[in-house]
Amino acid sequence: MAKSALLKSSIAKKYWMALTGLFLCLFLAGHLAGNLQLIFSDALHFNQYALFMTSNPAVKLLSYVTYISILFHAIDGFMLTYQNVKARPVGYAKSNPGANSSFSARNMAVLGTLILVFIVTHMVNFWAVMHFDKKMPLQTITVEQMGQKAEYFITTDTGKFFPADTLQLAQSGLEIRNRTEFYNKVANVKMGEGYKDLHKITVAFFKDAKTGLLATILYVIAMVVLAFHLLHGFQSAFQSLGLNNPNWTPKIKFFGTAFAIVVPLLFAIIPVYIHFFLK
Repeated sequence: MAKSALLKSSIAKKYWMALTGLFLCLFLAGHLAGNLQLIFSDALHFNQYALFMTSNPAVKLLSYVTYISILFHAIDGFMLTYQNVKARPVGYAKSNPGANSSFSARNMAVLGTLILVFIVTHMVNFWAVMHFDKKMPLQTITVEQMGQKAEYFITTDTGKFFPADTLQLAQSGLEIRNRTEFYNKVANVKMGEGYKDLHKITVAFFKDAKTGLLATILYVIAMVVLAFHLLHGFQSAFQSLGLNNPNWTPKIKFFGTAFAIVVPLLFAIIPVYIHFFLK
């Protein structure tokens, strides 16, 4: 039986590379919007976002599509690189690649491999902890008083959060004194269900006294690598799909360059902000 065009044709591989690459660009934009809550919102809203992303059926289905797209994009990239090397086993006698292509274009395989390594380590440090770490306790309580309800995270932080020493009282169902600035009378407290404090895990990871600085630096380097990968990959995806014309190509190139700079830059700012500025 002959191989399918999906596996045999280099043109088909380029189509799939383009489609999965553009889908992953959409994923990056959405993931960035959620992660920016680490800067512009609080622990409660970030953890509610994390819970939604891990429990909503539609999002779960979309996450599986994302995992498959990452694997397919990586495998397809390796196969295309192998085909290109195999087709030209002997290099040119005189070569000046810098005159004909950009650094990103010449090193897409290396850049992609580094990004794949980053994705694996990133998922081990955050995704796996969120899904499988049984030691992460429930972190929310609902305060009901005078007909109003408010939800808070139990934490050692001060401010609008409940202090950690109220956890035992909350679990026992006893009434506790609300220590926030919004309420100052006895309140009924109920433990939340299904929440994991991914905010606390993320902050602790980048603020760790021993490894936090290194983790922050490596994350920023990974975003620089991603930027170079996107500089060529975004616009070449449209080229692979045959979407080239004098009117749209300059706009695609401009938007692709902006996307390749802004998105990784904002991602990189998050760990820097956590490590150096978050109190």
